[in-house]
Amino acid sequence: MANTSFHNFIFGFCTSLLIITTLSHSERGSSKKEHAPIFIFGDSIFDAGNNNYINTSLRANFRPYGDVFFKYPTGRFSNGRLISDFIGAGALVETSQGLVIDLTSQLSYFEQVRKSLRKNLGDEEAKTLISRAIYLFSVGGNDYSYIFGTNSSILRTYSHREFVGTVLGNITAAIEEIYKKGGRNFGFLSLDPLGCLPFARAVEQEQKGHGCFEEITPYVKLHNKALPKLLQKLETKLKGFRYSLSDYNEFLRDRMNHPSKYGFEEGKVACCGSGPYRGILSCGGERGIKEYYLCPNASKYVFFDSAHPTERVNQQFARLFWSGTPNSTAPYNLKALFEN
Repeated sequence: MANTSFHNFIFGFCTSLLIITTLSHSERGSSKKEHAPIFIFGDSIFDAGNNNYINTSLRANFRPYGDVFFKYPTGRFSNGRLISDFIGAGALVETSQGLVIDLTSQLSYFEQVRKSLRKNLGDEEAKTLISRAIYLFSVGGNDYSYIFGTNSSILRTYSHREFVGTVLGNITAAIEEIYKKGGRNFGFLSLDPLGCLPFARAVEQEQKGHGCFEEITPYVKLHNKALPKLLQKLETKLKGFRYSLSDYNEFLRDRMNHPSKYGFEEGKVACCGSGPYRGILSCGGERGIKEYYLCPNASKYVFFDSAHPTERVNQQFARLFWSGTPNSTAPYNLKALFEN
């Protein structure tokens, strides 16, 4: 496998963030409104533009990003809104170091916000707000992609299970740190099918002619199998810990393989980019490759660029994450976390 080729395709979706927003909902039997904060940790699936403020080439602050809803680029890796917009990083510090905001740094930002809340609201009100908040995580995918995009020794020195254990260990530490500071309600996504995203299909076509990039699949499968077990363990260990885990992998895979079932015309080729499956992250012509193709109607596509879904896909998943049934979002959906 040529690591340099994979590097050229993959590094476009390594980005991280911490943001806070609020939602309102009515209490049962009451017209009173309460604000429930959302703290968001993770990668470019959720990044609303924080990467604009660090020295990195991995940005989406140029057209055609953002054209559909905002009418201008915001830094979101989509033609419009993200999952996090509709519902209201890597786990390892070493992942794309210097290019993204790692999870440890995001935790330090959370602590700064927590201190600010205590200063402005007082200890008790801040404590109530922190405990009522929802903490959304989209992390892990960059860690597994990263090892194929560099000359990392991990592929030679760690087994699949050992490396997945390291990633999940760091995620666990982050959850426990937030819990220690008062957080109780958490939302998680399973990893998407990394090996079948447009950038990965492009790499596989370059090397073998067709199919998904299956070398990364064992990491994804192990991660997605271990994550629910980890969360169940934490639920037993940490009093008051509640979570929502939504199956992003199956959701996206189903739309990639059966796009017409969900109102799309194309499930595997990106709307914007170049090369096979438009899997080269050249969308916008600002990353060293000026020539790129932009489809006339992104809403017909599952993917907007080489690794990121279109706004329409994000909207569909946000609906599932918010009010999905236990077969897709369990043991709670986000709506249940907010209401309780």
